[in-house]
Amino acid sequence: MAKTRPSPSAPPPVQAEQQRLQEDARREKHWKRWGPYLSERAWGTVREDYSSYGTAWEYFPHDHARSRAYRWNEDGLAGISDRHQFVCFAIALWNGRDPILKERLFGLTGNEGNHGEDVKEYYYYLDSTPTHSYMKYLYKYPQGEFPYNRLVEENRRRGRRDLEFELIDTGVFDEDRYFDVVVEYAKASPEDLLIRIQVCNRGPDLAELTLLPTLWFRNTWSWGLDVRRPRIKAVEAAQDLSAVEFIHDYYGRRRLLFGGHPTLLFTENETNTRRLYGDAHGARYVKDSINDYIVRGDKEAVNPEQIGSKVAAQYVLSLEPGATETVSLRLTNDGEAARCGGGAFNDVFTQRLWEANEFYDALAPADLSSDARLVQRQAFAGLLWSKQFYHYDISRWLKGDPAGPEPPRERLKGRNADWTHLYNADVVSMPDKWEYPWYAAWDLAFHCIPLAVVDPTFAKEQLILMLREWYMHPNGQIPAYEWAFGDVNPPVHAWAAWRVYKIEKKRKGAGDRVFLERVFHKLLLNFTWWVNRKDAEGKNIFQGGFLGLDNIGVFDRSAPLPTGGHIEQSDATSWMGMYCLNMLSIALELARGNRAYEDVASKFFEHFVYICRAMNNIGGEQIELWDREDGFFYDVLHLPDGKTCHMKVRSMVGLIPLFAVETLDSDLVDSLPRFKHRMQWFIENKPDFSAHVETQSHDGGVRRFLSLVDRHRLRSVLRYMLDEQEFLSPYGIRALSRYHKDHPYVLSVMGREHRVDYEPAESGTGLFGGNSNWRGPIWFPVNYLLIESLQKFHYFLGDGYTVEYPTGSGRAIPLNQVAAELSRRLTHLFLLDRQGRRPVFGGAKKFHADPLWRDAIPFHEYFHGDNGAGIGASHQTGWTGLVAKLIQQSGE
Repeated sequence: MAKTRPSPSAPPPVQAEQQRLQEDARREKHWKRWGPYLSERAWGTVREDYSSYGTAWEYFPHDHARSRAYRWNEDGLAGISDRHQFVCFAIALWNGRDPILKERLFGLTGNEGNHGEDVKEYYYYLDSTPTHSYMKYLYKYPQGEFPYNRLVEENRRRGRRDLEFELIDTGVFDEDRYFDVVVEYAKASPEDLLIRIQVCNRGPDLAELTLLPTLWFRNTWSWGLDVRRPRIKAVEAAQDLSAVEFIHDYYGRRRLLFGGHPTLLFTENETNTRRLYGDAHGARYVKDSINDYIVRGDKEAVNPEQIGSKVAAQYVLSLEPGATETVSLRLTNDGEAARCGGGAFNDVFTQRLWEANEFYDALAPADLSSDARLVQRQAFAGLLWSKQFYHYDISRWLKGDPAGPEPPRERLKGRNADWTHLYNADVVSMPDKWEYPWYAAWDLAFHCIPLAVVDPTFAKEQLILMLREWYMHPNGQIPAYEWAFGDVNPPVHAWAAWRVYKIEKKRKGAGDRVFLERVFHKLLLNFTWWVNRKDAEGKNIFQGGFLGLDNIGVFDRSAPLPTGGHIEQSDATSWMGMYCLNMLSIALELARGNRAYEDVASKFFEHFVYICRAMNNIGGEQIELWDREDGFFYDVLHLPDGKTCHMKVRSMVGLIPLFAVETLDSDLVDSLPRFKHRMQWFIENKPDFSAHVETQSHDGGVRRFLSLVDRHRLRSVLRYMLDEQEFLSPYGIRALSRYHKDHPYVLSVMGREHRVDYEPAESGTGLFGGNSNWRGPIWFPVNYLLIESLQKFHYFLGDGYTVEYPTGSGRAIPLNQVAAELSRRLTHLFLLDRQGRRPVFGGAKKFHADPLWRDAIPFHEYFHGDNGAGIGASHQTGWTGLVAKLIQQSGE
């Protein structure tokens, strides 16, 4: 990004953004009070679903969203809110042809899409600082009628084996007949927000656009719990301005100033019962009144008294080809701040952008290319824009509201009925604010790794939040995601906490031990839950259900097996081995300052060894998860008649054992005599288990190596993983081996065939909704863990331990170089190649060739296993934002 310095008369302070972060962390100034906390989809969510049987998409469809007041969260386009989402701001658009205002992003429901739910818009998070002192958002709005019906009908017609029908495929962007709408925010102070909206006509002809910057209150008064209704009213302002004012019980008096003196349109954020339910006596001024005023020309739809709980300013822009118009606004509690636009106003944007550049330049490695900087900057922007105010009180949701109808009785035994303690009303990092506008525990853990680079305070707050009493279940389970809080995600919270601690320690020179201790105590409860609930036979072999890997298995692993019996999961057991080692690392770090933690460190050391023994089961009676014939880890199916068999699917399930690896250096062990004594006793008195602790001399001391995969089995697993005909793709490690393209795994049960085929793109099965696929694509989070694990293996095994890379090439390299090569492959999903193409764009020619599209980067949920094209949720910067950390590491 171009670096624009402010005028010499107003030089910015050194690292101004870091200063703002410190002020906010100390609660001296609330720089994060306002931010991009508005969802991009509140319709079709579990929270808004009051149906009998949990049909969320159908109960609150997109067609209702403009007319029905939301109970829990608001949504909008390029929007912001305060951290409690009392006050919301976003933009609405109308091109003169659409049947409705463009107030929110459109997409297909789970049943409409041929691969599940799917947003059908082009929007990009271009920039954000951690305090949101500067933010930038781009939306591409067609000038022709938005093809709502065609997108639904064509995707519904297509089968699971067909490609999705995208907005670009409709031809609506042909001849560049669209508007680029850029929305920027800059904070003059924590409570003084400057807003600049630039609209550019990219088409060949004169085009008209109605722009409607909109301010409204979340509806808190219609449910019979709080009857106070805040009001917005028009007030006098300078000659070139329009202005509104409101007084809110929480925030006091504020004004929104509109440059250019536009017409103001007032209504209420209340449900249009006339339209939705045929209520002849319904209110006149309702949520979609501004839509009816603009689109239908109903001049009586808005309140002539210019007061309400929702207001929009009407700007009618007529733009020549290539022309840009700018609209300026200011949301402020400063009665003296009377200017919108002009030199001083624009100087704030100039300075905040300069400070943003300064902040990110200080983070980026010095030799990083400009293209890598652009990708990293937008990855961070996506992570920061994906914060959302998430509101969900399950007890209230189950019981219903005093002013609402009684909820159906079925829900008292249905979804999330066992989570009545859960009360969410926080700003949370989302996987994606359209396709996944709800937190997912293991996604969030991965978000926190790159977030720790730019804002370790927020990363720590997020990890702690998931463990607080109003989130974590009293039995110790961490909530999974709103569709089923009781489902089971991989236990990566301890890993994330440990990594965030180390990232901050490396950057600041000291780690936050209070944070680490707070997390550790709560994770003890969660670890106990896993041991008590998911080790079916008490043998240190675990079941975890689907564990976030959706359709990777032969069966739905969260449901009762059609065969009866149960599955011993290689991945569940491996995740628990990793969990043990993460908890061991944290306990040892805490023991440096408090010897009481030595005993619990011993517990996790020994528990890991027990898991290691059970998983490898050398000489035991139980069938091993390790298949000696193939030299690979598989799930084991236990049938009711006592028979067992390996389900020989070469998948990520068999690579996850690599995640459980750690080295204990003698300088640490020797400093903790009680831990060392107990460890030595265990090794000497448990000879059957001591084989799982490898030692070697190093710099006059002893290194101890803990891993589920010893050096011999490691070579066998890597032979598969690094084979380009198996797991190794040009862009990372596939979730399923390409071997299954010609050799599908088939299991016949009760006359029905269950199979796993190699599917490098979208899923061909409806298992878990069919909107994500683990049967061949590349997924960032597990690739990141594989890279980290290879680095840990290299730390102990050294340069002398080499493997063929790729398998069969005859080229042998040490494991740290393998890790670097995998990192390079992953980052090249987004970077320009020699032909000036970004693999993430797949076959979309316009995205590759047009400079107005090429440098706006989407961060998809997962990626085509052969060509790297982005698939699934198009804005899942959540865990794909890990690319920012990989780019960071490449230059460190």
